[in-house]
Amino acid sequence: MRKADIANEVYERVGISKKEAAEIIETVLNTIKSVLQKGETVKIAGFGNFVVRSKRARKGRNPKTGQEIGITPRRVVTFRPSQVFKKFVNKS
Repeated sequence: MRKADIANEVYERVGISKKEAAEIIETVLNTIKSVLQKGETVKIAGFGNFVVRSKRARKGRNPKTGQEIGITPRRVVTFRPSQVFKKFVNKS
C-alpha cells in the first residue's frame, strides 16, 4: 500500500476531498518524521511505538573480499508493534 492508497481510504471513509485527505496524510507523516528526527519516541496507542536508536561504530567485513571495514555510528528507527496490533495481525 502506498501513501496515495492511504489517502484514498481516508477520502472514501471520511468523505473529505482527495486533496484534503492527501494533505492530512502528509501532515501526519511529516509530524512523525520531525519528532523522530529530534530523537523522540512516537507512541500510537493500539498500533505501536517508533523509537530512534543510536548504533555505535563497529567493524564489519566486505562480503566479497573479506576485507575489514569500519561502519560509522548512526541512528536507526525501529518499530515495536503493540500487543493489540500483534493480535490483530495474527488473527486467522
